[in-house]
Amino acid sequence: MRGEVGNDSEGVHIELDGDGADVAAFLTALRDEAPPLAEIDTVDVTEYTDHTGHTDGAGGADGAGSAEPGGGFRIVASDPARDGGGPRTQVCADSATCANCLRELADPADRRYQYPFINCTNCGPRFTIILDVPYDRPATTMAPFRMCGRCRAEYEDPTDRRFHAQPVCCPDCGPTLEFRPAHGFWLTPDFRLGPGFRLGAGIRPTTRPGQAPSDNALNQAAALLRAGGILAVKGLGGYHLAVLATDDKAVAELRRRKRRDGKPFALMARDLAEVERLCVVDETARRLLTGRRRPIVLLDRRPAPPDPPAPPDASDLPDGAGTSPCIAPSVAPGVRTLGIMLPYTPLHHLLLGRLPGPIVLTSGNISDEPILFRDDEALAGLGRVADGFLLHDRAIHTRLDDSVTRSVRGRAAVVRRSRGYAPEPVPLAWDVARPVLACGAELKNTVCLAAGRRAYLSGHLGDLENPATLRSFAGAIEHLGRLFDIRPELVAHDLHPEYLSTKWALEQELPVVGVQHHHAHIASCLADNGQRGPVLGVAFDGLGFGLDGTLWGGEFLWADLTGFTRVAHFEPVALPGGAAAIRAPWRMAAAYLQAAGVDHVERLGVARRNEAWWDAVTSLARACSATSPATPSALATPDTPPTPTPLAPRTSSVGRLFDAVAALVGVRDTIRYEGQAAIELEQLAAPGDHGAYPSGAGRGALARGTRVGGAPGTDALVLSGAGLVRDVVADLRAGATPEVVAARFHTTLARLTVDTCVALRERLFGTEPGTVALSGGVFANVRLAGEIEDGLARSGFTVLTHARVPCNDGGISLGQAAVASARSQENQSDSPAPSFADTASTRTDGLT
Repeated sequence: MRGEVGNDSEGVHIELDGDGADVAAFLTALRDEAPPLAEIDTVDVTEYTDHTGHTDGAGGADGAGSAEPGGGFRIVASDPARDGGGPRTQVCADSATCANCLRELADPADRRYQYPFINCTNCGPRFTIILDVPYDRPATTMAPFRMCGRCRAEYEDPTDRRFHAQPVCCPDCGPTLEFRPAHGFWLTPDFRLGPGFRLGAGIRPTTRPGQAPSDNALNQAAALLRAGGILAVKGLGGYHLAVLATDDKAVAELRRRKRRDGKPFALMARDLAEVERLCVVDETARRLLTGRRRPIVLLDRRPAPPDPPAPPDASDLPDGAGTSPCIAPSVAPGVRTLGIMLPYTPLHHLLLGRLPGPIVLTSGNISDEPILFRDDEALAGLGRVADGFLLHDRAIHTRLDDSVTRSVRGRAAVVRRSRGYAPEPVPLAWDVARPVLACGAELKNTVCLAAGRRAYLSGHLGDLENPATLRSFAGAIEHLGRLFDIRPELVAHDLHPEYLSTKWALEQELPVVGVQHHHAHIASCLADNGQRGPVLGVAFDGLGFGLDGTLWGGEFLWADLTGFTRVAHFEPVALPGGAAAIRAPWRMAAAYLQAAGVDHVERLGVARRNEAWWDAVTSLARACSATSPATPSALATPDTPPTPTPLAPRTSSVGRLFDAVAALVGVRDTIRYEGQAAIELEQLAAPGDHGAYPSGAGRGALARGTRVGGAPGTDALVLSGAGLVRDVVADLRAGATPEVVAARFHTTLARLTVDTCVALRERLFGTEPGTVALSGGVFANVRLAGEIEDGLARSGFTVLTHARVPCNDGGISLGQAAVASARSQENQSDSPAPSFADTASTRTDGLT
C-alpha cells in the first residue's frame, strides 16, 4: 500500500492507496494493534475507487486522493493549520517507564545505561512538558535539547521504538542530573555517614572513569537519605520531599519543617514484592500499582509481627540491599492503611535501587500551598525544609500532583485525579452545545472545560484558599483552553458567595450558572456513568451552601442534570463557632448532645476533656436551636436570598455527624487535617457485624422541598442524627467498647440510608425498581459505602458510584459542567438559570 500519515490539530490523518482487502485489514489492525499509549476515540473513513479498482481510504477530515503513485508510505510533518481546525486532538497523560526502557537502563552495554531520562514512544513525560499542540518537540520543554545524530536516527526510523518520541534523548544530548546541597556544603566522598548526619563541610566528588555522569548526583542523594536527611527531588509534575520511611526521626523532622501534622504521608517502594511485604494487594490494586498511570494506591497494612527485629543501620547496608522494611509509626499515624506507589520515572528507579527500603515521597510544598514545580521557586521555597536537592534541567510546564486511587470491592476508584490521568477527557453521553467552564469547589479544587462529547478536567489543584492556589487555578484554565481550543460560552460555579472560585467566575464577562453543591455531586456521578437521570441521589459530605440558609451535607435529592428536589435530609443542628467546629469535633459532639437532650452530659469523657469551653459552646448551640428552622417561606428562590446565621450556622452534614461520634468515643477532639476524625473513626470500627441501633428510621417532622427551576415542592423526610447520637451515648454508658460502637454507628447509618431510599421509592419511581446515585466525600469511607451499596442492591435498586472522577469535591467541576450544559440546552437562551452567588452568606471567616 502507498500513502502517508501525519499529525495535525484535528488528530492523526492517514491516506492509503491499495487493494480493498488490504485497506480493510489495516483499519482492523489500527484498533487491535495500536501502540500502548494510543487512545483511539473514532476512525472516520472516506473511500473512493480509482479506475484500477484500488480503494483509497483516508482517516481524517480532508478526504482521500493525495497518495502519490509509487511513492511508498511516508510520514509528513505536522501541520497545525491543516483545514483551519483548532487544536482539538487529545494530549496524552504522563506515563510510567516501560519495561523495554527499564531493560536498557539496567544494561551496562546500552548507551542509555543508568540515564535518568530514558524514554520512548511508549512511556515518559507528556502533559507536564507540553506547551502547545500539535505535540511536537518544538512545542515542549525538550525544545532546548538538540538531538544528537544517534537520537535523530532513532527518531526518524519508523521501525525504531523511539520513532517520533518527542522527549527522546541520551546522555550526549539530553537533560542532566545534579545534586545540590541546600546550604552549599558537600557530603564526604565515601557516602557512608552515620545516623543523625546533617550537611557539613566535605569534598565534592568527581566522576570516576567508566562511571555514568548521573552517578555522583544519585549517590549523593542516596547518602543524604541514608544519613537521615530530607531530600527534595524534581519529578514529572513538580518537586517531592523524601526521607527514608523506616527512619521515624527523619519522618518527624519532615513533618515539623513542612508543617504537616498528622496527615499520612505517601510512600514509594522499589517494586511490587516490597509493597506486598507491607500491605494486602488484590488484583485490582496490583493493576493500579503496575499500570502506566502509577498512582498512589491506598492499601490495608499487613499485621506487624509480634516482635519485629530492629531495622538494620541503613549506613551498613550495601546499595539496593534490604529486608522487609518496618515503616516508621509517624508515616501514617491513626490509620490502618498506607498510600504506596511504585517508581514511575527512571530517576525514581535509580534512586530507589540505592536505598535499603521504601521512602516517604510527599508533595514539595509548605502546608496547603500548591506543589512547587519551577526550579527557582523550589530552591527558595524548600530551602528551609530540604537538606539537599536532586534536580535536573528539563523544565516542567504543568504542575501535577500524584494521583490517589484504591481498590473498592474489586473495582478501581479514583480518590484524587491528577498525574497519569489528566488531561485525558471524561467521555460524555451527550453533546455539549455551548462550551462550558466549570470552576469547581473550594476544597480539592479541579476545573473542567467541556465541549462536544468530552469533559477535560485539570489535575488536582488543592484547596482554593490562598493566592498561590488561585494563580494555579487561573493558569490551569488558560492552559487547558489553549491545548483543546475551547473558548467557554458559559461559566458554572458553586453557590457559595465567598468561595474564591465563585468570585473569579463572577468577574468573567460571560453568562454564569450557579450550581448547588450537592446537585453538582449527583450530576458528577451521573456524568461519570453516562446517564442523565432522574435518579435518587444521596449526597453525604462535609458541607455545602444550601438554599434555605443552612449548610447542607446529608441530602437525598430527586435529581436530573437540570434540577433537583430535596426529598429527604438529616435534621440540621448547630455548627457552634462556624469553622471552629470543623477544626474541633468535640464542638459537634456538644451540639448533637444538646439536640438529643442527653442528660448528665458532664459525666461523658468528651465533656470532661473540654470542660473549659463546654458550657459556652453548649449555650451557643442551644441559642441556635432556639431559632426557627427554615420554613417554606424562608427557602431561597432566585429573588430571595437565604438568611445567614454567622455564629452558629445550622448544618445537616453527615461529615459533621461523624465528627461528633468520633469525639464521643474518644477518637479525636481536634483535627489537624480535613476529615481526620471521620477517617480514624472508620479505622477504629471493629470488623464484622455487630448489629445496629434502634434509631434506624428516624423520619420525624416534615418540611417542604424546593426544586431548582420552579417545579412544585414535595414533602421532605427529616432524619434524626440526634437520635443516632442518643443511641451511641447509651451504648457507651452500657459498657460497649469504642470499636464496637464505631461499627454499630456505621451499620445504623447505612441502614437508615437504605430505609430512606426504600421509603421514597414508590413516590419517586412508582413501580420501577429505581436508581440511586451515591456521591460526596463521605462515600470515600469504604465500610459505609459498601454497607449502603449492599443494602440498596438487596432492595432491588440499581446503584451508581464514581469510577473516573472522585466522589469528593475533586469531581464537583464535572457535575457543574454537566448541569450548566443541560440547563443551557433546556433554556435555549443567552440567560441560563440564575446564579445565587450574590445572596447573603452563612459562612463565617474561614468556613468552607
